[in-house]
Amino acid sequence: MKNTIALVFDFDETLAADSTTAYLKSLGIDVQNFWRNKVDALLDEGWDPIPAYLFQMIQESQSGTPITRQSLQAFGKKVGFYKGVPNLFSNLRKHIARHTDTQLEFYIISSGIGDIIRQTKIAKHFSDIWSSDFAYDCDGRILFPRRVISFTDKTRYLFSISKGLIGEEYRNKPFEVNEKVERKDGFRIPFTQMIFVGDGMTDVPCFALMKKMNGLPIAVYDPKNPSKWERAWRFLQQERVKNLVPADYSSHSALTSSLKMAIDSIVQRIELSKKMYPG
Repeated sequence: MKNTIALVFDFDETLAADSTTAYLKSLGIDVQNFWRNKVDALLDEGWDPIPAYLFQMIQESQSGTPITRQSLQAFGKKVGFYKGVPNLFSNLRKHIARHTDTQLEFYIISSGIGDIIRQTKIAKHFSDIWSSDFAYDCDGRILFPRRVISFTDKTRYLFSISKGLIGEEYRNKPFEVNEKVERKDGFRIPFTQMIFVGDGMTDVPCFALMKKMNGLPIAVYDPKNPSKWERAWRFLQQERVKNLVPADYSSHSALTSSLKMAIDSIVQRIELSKKMYPG
């Protein structure tokens, strides 16, 4: 068995509050009107939610409030996180260091905007980040969606992680993930050695795939946002996830404890397999 564990996160409302909303608000845009009237109007017409919000951002930019790569990236540097997130990665690495043969890798798969996420203070911890992205005009304004990561699109990147199709080498090879695995030793990271942490409806296909493939799906919710509690509870009721905890990543929180227990369980399985099938 491979000695690598993949811990995969959604971003918005999983590691941080909705960064797109916060960015639009920083520009002085009426975010309630943006989401409830403009984006929802497109949903009523049958649009997919992710292209709908990206399109409306382009409309906002063209109507007088410039949205540029520079401003997106500058905002990314200022994004705040849920409690404990900045120290989570070193905390978990120290925890797994007891298991000298096991490596822990972190990933983000998000429908949010990549030029924000990739500039955050925690971006350096991730082996790869997949997100929705814009193409820009010669003045740096958003022009058109270059990459759209919607619901089931997220599962594609779980397969990319499993097959080892990560990093710049595979950034421009979108069809590689559909190729049959030719590695003699199989997938680089089996789904049984993956943990996926998400919060919302865009994460449901990942929850379902992880459950089907015997990975570990964990749902989180913002304890300060009661409007999201019912949705999170439904994930547990419908058995989409194995664990539901507040998005508190501090050292002794229920979530961090759950992650450590999940990591330990996978390590024990790896060690048992090595004893049963040495070499």
